[in-house]
Amino acid sequence: MRKHLYTAALCLAAGLLPAAGAATELTRGAMLANSCAGCHGTDGHSPGAIPSIADKSSAFIETAMKEFRSGARHGTVMGRHASAYTDEEIRLIAEFFGGESQ
Repeated sequence: MRKHLYTAALCLAAGLLPAAGAATELTRGAMLANSCAGCHGTDGHSPGAIPSIADKSSAFIETAMKEFRSGARHGTVMGRHASAYTDEEIRLIAEFFGGESQ
């Protein structure tokens, strides 16, 4: 009986691991997106002349960030900001603002 309980608990815990990983990724994406909020707003709606990103897809945001990082797209400060992120971090930010993980 004890062996069955242990096996059941182990299977249940293993089933929760992917969900925990997704939650961690969501939390990390939200954390990374905080650095964008000062200019683009916490929900992607920017005040003033700064472009809003709330209505953009994650694919658009990811491509734009990578273009800023490489210098293919020009902006006042975005090249410097984007250069600090890895491809994975850019993907998480893009998914956060693109709505896929909200």
